[in-house]
This record gives sequence, C-alpha cells and structure tokens, in this order.
Amino acid sequence: MTRLRGLYAITPPDLSRVEHALASGALCALQYRAKLVPAAARRDAALRLLAQCRAHGVPFIVNDDLELALAVRADGVHLGRDDGDVAAARARLPGRLLGVSCYDRLERAERALAAGADYVAFGSVFDSPTKPGAVRAPLSIFGAARALGLPRVAIGGITVENAPQVIAAGADCVAVISDLFDARDIAARARQYGRLFHDAA
Repeated sequence: MTRLRGLYAITPPDLSRVEHALASGALCALQYRAKLVPAAARRDAALRLLAQCRAHGVPFIVNDDLELALAVRADGVHLGRDDGDVAAARARLPGRLLGVSCYDRLERAERALAAGADYVAFGSVFDSPTKPGAVRAPLSIFGAARALGLPRVAIGGITVENAPQVIAAGADCVAVISDLFDARDIAARARQYGRLFHDAA
C-alpha cells in the first residue's frame, strides 16, 4: 500500500491544468473532485485523468464516489461524512487507498482507522476559498492524531507560505487546489511544495 507523503493535489474545474502538476514529479496523489459534473462526463474525465496519473506514476483517487472509483479502477476513493459507510467501502476496495475526511474530529479519525482507512484528512486548516464556510481544524490535531499511525492530510487554505507550519505540526500531506492550479507556473509551484517536505525530512 502506498504511504502518502507530500503534495496531494485536488483537481481544479479546468482539468487542462492537471498535466502540468503531474509532470512536475512532485505529487504524492491526485484527487478528482467534480461534485457538479454530470455522471457521464465525470466518468469520461476520470478515465482521462487516470491515464495521465498512470503515465506519471501518481495514485489517482476519486472524491466522494465509490461507484465511480470502482468503475474506472481508480487507485482509491476519498469519503466525507455523507459519502457512505467506511467499512463497507473498505470491503469493496481491497488493496486500494481509502481516505476519510475527519474535519476537526479526532474521534472520527479513530473510527476511520477501525473501519480500515489508509489515511485521514483534517481541515479546513486555514480559511479556504473553495469552502469558505468549512469548520476549522486546529494545527494541534495533527500531533494528536500521530498515534493512529495513518498518514495525516491537511486541507483548506494551504499555500506555500503557510504549509511549513502545517508540516511542522505533523501533517504528512498537504491537499491543495487554488495555490497550486492558480499559479503562473504550476509545475514550479508543485516542486516548491515538494521541497518543503524534503527540507522537513
């Protein structure tokens, strides 16, 4: 099983930008998030992204949609609080990545571990342009979750400027959309994130 550490990219609406991030060599995973896209178009996009990820050796994870992840043979799925039972998803995804959003709740992460999750995500760590009303998670939760033994992903408002404090707090990955894909040079920005993890090793 892949042990996640580094830049965990989440797709922007403009999928043409994704190749630049993948080509950087700095991604530990790519998550396809497309909540408002019709099912057929979502499947087509997922298949294209999967092929790109395979070409670059990057795990491809589908957000919120276990059936789509299974249909396209993705490397994993990421589930939020309203996306189905974690243990049931584990049973249907043997040997593949299963991530769970835990917001600001350590006890949810403990339940995710018991149900078979491979990694847990906490956030929003900072104010997020993508989810402005999201609950805020304290940096201390990454240290508190260390005993779980699972990779801890930080999400929400992360930039190259504030990522070092998140990594120092114990996050194994930073999940980024805007600060990565709105950059003038996406590949260079991705490599900036990669260096942060190298420097913290």
